[in-house]
Amino acid sequence: MMQATATPAVSIRGVTLRYPGAEETALADVSLDVVPGEKLGILGPNGGGKSTLVKLVLGLLAPDAGSVRIFGASPREARREGIVGYVPQRVEAELGFPLSGRDVVTMAAGLRLGWWQRAGSVVKDRVDGALLTVNAMGFSEQPVGTLSGGQFQRIMIARAIVTQPKVLVLDEPTVGIDVAGQKQFAELIERLSRELGMTLLVVSHDLRTIASGCDRVACLSRTLHSHGAPEGLTPRVLAEVFRHDMASIFGDVHVDAHAAAGCSDPSHGHDHGQADAAPVQLRIEKKSAEDQR
Repeated sequence: MMQATATPAVSIRGVTLRYPGAEETALADVSLDVVPGEKLGILGPNGGGKSTLVKLVLGLLAPDAGSVRIFGASPREARREGIVGYVPQRVEAELGFPLSGRDVVTMAAGLRLGWWQRAGSVVKDRVDGALLTVNAMGFSEQPVGTLSGGQFQRIMIARAIVTQPKVLVLDEPTVGIDVAGQKQFAELIERLSRELGMTLLVVSHDLRTIASGCDRVACLSRTLHSHGAPEGLTPRVLAEVFRHDMASIFGDVHVDAHAAAGCSDPSHGHDHGQADAAPVQLRIEKKSAEDQR
């Protein structure tokens, strides 16, 4: 649940960053606030600056201009204090990898709480709580290399929340997960927000992932093109952000788009007509087994 507060969970102000030797900026004058308890989706194409923004929030990069603050602290301070948790893009575990899901979560808890407590009840209680929250207790003793994509993702989320961060960043969390798993993911992030009060940043190029589980959406392609409720997304905004065939980008999510790429953001106040103002209409079609290969 979002809370009214004077201090944003995440505050990004005028952030610009250009990688050394690059001709174009990775991010240009990006500003947005994330309210405590909010589920913000960050939507954009590959190469649009989403991963760069994640690195800035985690304190792995510093902007050339502007600032990033996490509950008023610098990203490095926030990470050091355990305020920010991170679920990376899909990590592959080899079939013979010896650690169980519980082992992976326990190691994260032990590193944060101190290894001298690893065998104690504090760590065990934390680990049990995290596994229960993500509904992973039933397969937590299995080697992670034997888990399905959705099960492994739950273990990785449990690993991130066991340290009880205030802000959780999830980077492309539904890659490699089937439609049923994506629905379960949307239900899970709702639970994290409602029951734990976490602020969630869900980074994805997949419109369905963002639209189904987030309170607001920031459309990012080097600059911030749009920032508002998912219902406010219009075909012209998506065409401007992605500048590609949207059907190929979104897979089995079909966008009822009537606009060509390269048009201006309707939030800028221009009158683009009825097609601009209409929200994006999504239709999810089931693929055959052969289509999914």
